[in-house]
Amino acid sequence: MRDDAVARAARIRLMIFDVDGVLTDGSLHYGPNGEAIKTFNVLDGHGIKLLQRSGVATAIISARKSDIVERRAADLGIQHIYQGVHDKRAAFEKLLADTGTPPESCGFIGDDVIDLPILLRCGFAASVPNAHPEVRARVHHVTQAGGGKGAARELCDFILRAQGNYEAVLAPYLS
Repeated sequence: MRDDAVARAARIRLMIFDVDGVLTDGSLHYGPNGEAIKTFNVLDGHGIKLLQRSGVATAIISARKSDIVERRAADLGIQHIYQGVHDKRAAFEKLLADTGTPPESCGFIGDDVIDLPILLRCGFAASVPNAHPEVRARVHHVTQAGGGKGAARELCDFILRAQGNYEAVLAPYLS
């Protein structure tokens, strides 16, 4: 973790999530008809909703395409979804153009070398602890929780704290 991770997280206006290995544990299970089955963590989902409530937009950029990811994104209110993307740099550029967000105001959490083109360009780069070593070596922050095991929630809480919004998003639950 770099010393400037908190300052970088404080500037985030758009947080982008990889799916396999970040929002899931990276395992692929196949049903009897060959459909891929993914497991998502509800704590991660609520963290994303809290981040959105604080004014941070959210997006998904994933190399794999899956109907279940579309469903999960819809459940969470994630409006920007780029799936089946093997050139993540191009998807990132399109997302920047679509949202009018400069790269330094974006965060991204990924776990494999395919994510490096975004991780090296965004303002706040994060990974999960079981990410590829080349990824972990190049990010500003590594979560303690693993992908699909609370990493996204941990990261959302980190950003909310860095932006001074953590107590405000918790307030409705404490009264």
